Amino acid sequence: MSVLRAAWRWIVAFGALLIGRSGGRRPARVRTIPPPPESPAGTRAVIALLLLAALAFAGFGAGYLLDLGNTFLGCSLALGFGFAAAAAITAGKLIVPQEEIEEELGSHEHVDARAEVTAMVREGGEGMTRRGVIVAAGCAGCAAAAALALPAASLGPLLDENILRRSPWRSGRRLVDSKGEPIAADEIVVGTFLSAFPEGADPERLDSPVIVARVRPEELRLPPERSGWAPEGLLAYSKICTHAACAISLFDYPTFPPTQPAPRLVCPCHYSVFDAVGGGDVLAGPAGRPLPQLPLRIDAAGLLVAAGGYSGPPGPSWDGVRQS
Repeated sequence: MSVLRAAWRWIVAFGALLIGRSGGRRPARVRTIPPPPESPAGTRAVIALLLLAALAFAGFGAGYLLDLGNTFLGCSLALGFGFAAAAAITAGKLIVPQEEIEEELGSHEHVDARAEVTAMVREGGEGMTRRGVIVAAGCAGCAAAAALALPAASLGPLLDENILRRSPWRSGRRLVDSKGEPIAADEIVVGTFLSAFPEGADPERLDSPVIVARVRPEELRLPPERSGWAPEGLLAYSKICTHAACAISLFDYPTFPPTQPAPRLVCPCHYSVFDAVGGGDVLAGPAGRPLPQLPLRIDAAGLLVAAGGYSGPPGPSWDGVRQS
């Protein structure tokens, strides 16, 4: 009897399964919240606002790369977030289901209500499943992420740190003045100085400007390896102070050597003082390392030409305060 009873149960279950698959109707699911409103115009408005936000964020990236100025960058970023906020507000008003419920605050235990809350969350997002809205939101999100991450490039090189050590100076590059004219060695007399730049390079680069001064050859106290770097007493050093990247703009040359110090280069901002005839060593002030020296030579036409690169990295001490 038990075997027959079990077989009969299997037959009934199989029949119920066939009836359910063929013609049986499932009861309609009762929604927890009202269905999302049908608003094609609202969907189009949300997509348009999201695409405008993506365009504004892309404009920020283009403006950053092309250096269009802070005003352009600020306006494009503000427009991007403004369009994104408008899209969120429009979606909330016209696409996402709306329902207001007022009920008394009961017990803090809501174990039985978890399923209902889960259904409400799932149903509340049904209005945002349109493909166009999702694609537009993805475009706006990617553009916003790129716009926010792009300025991190200003913090310094990520993959190639050696770019900070490269400079436009190399052997054979002529020194020119602010007008781009070559500098003749005879233009600089003893006790004077001038600013010079590498010919054909960007003068705005931090490692471009040098200060060229002239002393008497017998005053030179350069290290042995730099014995040929100052022809006829002409010296060239980076114009950028190694303390805080201020400009070296003073050349203190003694008019009465018996009582005055040796020739010195001075940064007037924080008063770092460098030994002009001794290889740029720090004599006073907050600078932590010597002023990089540029080797010089005089070509056949009597013009000043670089004989190589700097003796050290120019600019402030980003790579170690005591590094020489």
